[in-house]
Amino acid sequence: MPITGRRRNKVKGIQFTLMVVGTSGTGRTTFVNTLCESAVLEHKAYEAPENAHLEENIKIKPATVDLEEDGLRIALTVVDTPGFGDNISNEDSFQQIVTYLERQYDDILAEQTRIRRNPRFRDNRVHALLYFIPPTGHALREMDIELMRRLSPRVNVIPVIGKADSLTRSEVQAFKKRIMEDIEFYEIPIYNFPYDVEEDDEETIQENMELRSLLPFAVIGSEDEVEIDGEYVRARIYPWGIAEIENPKHSDFVRLRSAILGSHLGDLKTLTEDVLYETYRTEKLSKGQADPRHSQILPAELANQSVLIKEDQLRRVEEKLHESELRAQREINEKMQELRAKEETLRHMESRLANQEHGSPY
Repeated sequence: MPITGRRRNKVKGIQFTLMVVGTSGTGRTTFVNTLCESAVLEHKAYEAPENAHLEENIKIKPATVDLEEDGLRIALTVVDTPGFGDNISNEDSFQQIVTYLERQYDDILAEQTRIRRNPRFRDNRVHALLYFIPPTGHALREMDIELMRRLSPRVNVIPVIGKADSLTRSEVQAFKKRIMEDIEFYEIPIYNFPYDVEEDDEETIQENMELRSLLPFAVIGSEDEVEIDGEYVRARIYPWGIAEIENPKHSDFVRLRSAILGSHLGDLKTLTEDVLYETYRTEKLSKGQADPRHSQILPAELANQSVLIKEDQLRRVEEKLHESELRAQREINEKMQELRAKEETLRHMESRLANQEHGSPY
């Protein structure tokens, strides 16, 4: 029984852009259709065997769908990358993905530097990238390492093991361990559900620790529902049994979905806008590399960029000075309170000594 699509929302909610990257056969398309509960992406049509040797270039294809997750309306844009990893050399694929990510930054940079803003401008910055690792059970390939290393400075990369039901539970755990060892060894800055022990509450810290322990997420997808104990669930049927998509013992699908479309959606957007984009923006403006042909910034508007940089620098300096003043004032107040407490203790001691002297029989 095929799954039914979610009800389309007339009023669009939060905009969120998710890019999916992975070689053919890693379950990328099925995962997206399972995530959205509708046929958002088309499956690859395999051509005649005599054309199998022909190489096809990567295509970058965005598709938009409206979802509702726990009462939250999400205008989700899924950016698919069919053709990735299908060629002998994937240098061009790497560059096209990087170019696409940076083009979205260039577009919003151009919009921010305009004197008159476009009220219909759409922010297409990619907030998260799911990279599908084939379930080989061995370790990361050179292509996996190179792609995540190149893309991490521009987007929040989340590694995912596709078609995890092709591995046993022990094989999945061993594979996860080797992948994370490789990521640590090659110092790849993936999105690892960061938390601050001093700033975050215990519940947030615990949740992020649990999600971090699941990296890379081992997921299964299915566009069909099967009946189990009188209920229809998304699952895959095999001769040895049934793999349920939303069963945490079988797949990390539910935890991944709830993280990217729920609990960590805001954090992924904030990191993209305040850290990744700001880093790119600073690099772009400071090096004077804003190109009107790509970003469509008018020559008159380019003249404002040095002013924008200086204003941004002054604002950051003022914020730091203000923070330093507040910190210094807090320290002074704490010292004053400690001093008053010591003075009060000293007065009590003097008073007791005086009373003892007056009350002495000698």
